[in-house]
Amino acid sequence: MTGIIFDVDGTLWDSTNVVAEAWNLAIEENSDLNPNLTGEGLKSLFGKTMEEIFEALFPSLSVEKKMRLGTLCYEYENRLLEDKPGNVYEGVIETFHTLSETYPLFIVSNCQCGYIEAFLKSTGLNTCVKDHLCYGETLVSKGQTIRILMERNQLKEAVYVGDTLGDFNACKETGIPFIFAEYGFWDVTEADRRIQSICQLTDMTF
Repeated sequence: MTGIIFDVDGTLWDSTNVVAEAWNLAIEENSDLNPNLTGEGLKSLFGKTMEEIFEALFPSLSVEKKMRLGTLCYEYENRLLEDKPGNVYEGVIETFHTLSETYPLFIVSNCQCGYIEAFLKSTGLNTCVKDHLCYGETLVSKGQTIRILMERNQLKEAVYVGDTLGDFNACKETGIPFIFAEYGFWDVTEADRRIQSICQLTDMTF
């Protein structure tokens, strides 16, 4: 096994409350919509692509206005995360340092550009993560994004750690094993390999 690839939201941290705060401010300042988003409500949308999230949150707007408001929401989010990082799950920092001594670590997320960077900056894990890639950079499915990252890092074998059905399906598309983070936002009944804490990865055989 040549690499471990991680999702971010629901796997490494929970930033939903901060994101809701940022998006509500962006909506209030840049639209006539009612800014009533909550962190709990956003959990069901995390893991989806930007376009899917915009459609769910702003169904009354035209495609052009959806994209404009959604892009502003992400800009507000990235700025706020610099001062108010998400809630990093217990054991993430220690586990990354331990695993990085044996395996190259990577991150792939359906997020916007700048989001993974905000996570790495707030956690200080830049030195542990060899490379990362997001939907904002590739604009393709998560499975294809994983494949792009694997190809540019010459990963012949990898495993993906995530918490959503989308992550599970992305692994099926890519043809790599999936490890389900049960403590995250979703339930993936089809997953065979599961962890209740990220710390369990240090004792697993890949």
